[in-house]
Amino acid sequence: MIEFKRKLPTFQAIKDMYPISAEMAERKQNTDSAVKSVLAGEDDRLLLVIGPCSADREDAVLEYASRLRVLQEEVGDRLLLVPRVYSNKPRTTGEGYKGMLHQPDPNARPDMLKGLISIRKMHMKVLEQTGFSTADEMLYPENHFYLSDVLSYVTVGARSVENQQHRLVSSGLDVAVGMKNPTGGDLDVMLNSISAASTHHTFVYNGWEVHTGGNSYVHAILRGGTDADGNYVPNYGYDCLAGLSEMLAEEKLTAPAVMIDTNHANSGKHWEKQSEIAADVLGSAERNADIKRIVKGFMIESYLVDGCQRPGGDVFGQSITDGCLGWEKTKELVYRIAEKC
Repeated sequence: MIEFKRKLPTFQAIKDMYPISAEMAERKQNTDSAVKSVLAGEDDRLLLVIGPCSADREDAVLEYASRLRVLQEEVGDRLLLVPRVYSNKPRTTGEGYKGMLHQPDPNARPDMLKGLISIRKMHMKVLEQTGFSTADEMLYPENHFYLSDVLSYVTVGARSVENQQHRLVSSGLDVAVGMKNPTGGDLDVMLNSISAASTHHTFVYNGWEVHTGGNSYVHAILRGGTDADGNYVPNYGYDCLAGLSEMLAEEKLTAPAVMIDTNHANSGKHWEKQSEIAADVLGSAERNADIKRIVKGFMIESYLVDGCQRPGGDVFGQSITDGCLGWEKTKELVYRIAEKC
């Protein structure tokens, strides 16, 4: 049984209630163009999509983004930073904290209307106060346009990448979309998703018949996988990247690009390994021109305080989902990557 609790406002109604300024729109468009230029190889900087595993509280996210802005000014000639402000979380078993969209207060009951408003205001404040347009995961394709005017990067996660609606909606977005390999690690599934999102489609979306033209900036994200025995299997190594470069060459894409997720199955959930993973990938790029051509950056899980805590914990700026690098380790990693560029 489904209980229909209340009709939620349309995305246009929410945007009208909380509009962005012309200056904010221009900042977002500039970041959109910069991200696309990096992915297409027109800009030789590396892209870092970096920030907490989940954006659990607005004040900590704004503090993090403010620090990231200072860092961007220092490394902007070599790196393009886009803050992760992930407002909804996939849950493998359905249990656990599902993100601010569901629970604006992690200690309170779910409230989707309050959540929609809270996440829009949070993304807007990051843009207004720091100049950063943001990245978020498209967990629910029907919700994308509540945030479409503030996002410069969208991720389709490992549990969603084989879903038809995610692929079709991605084909109509005007920002870069990263497709993760599924939890089992199958690269063909990821590549099929990239191919599907790269072309045009007609389908039903939010009660409308819609047509899309294809997304030229959809690309791969390697996040590792899990084998039949439940063991983590990383896929950021030299052989994996060399093989992927050949596979992408066959796809004839506008942006034959890959981002490397330095956490999740690649790190075996050991967040502190993210720095050595980035170093390994950069070493592979130095050894192989084809790898260097496709590797466009990293997805890094980072927050103000090392590690993680349980939902409801009182450590300001520490993740309540997966463990993250704290700020000092984050700076060290960003500087190290910049030195290699």
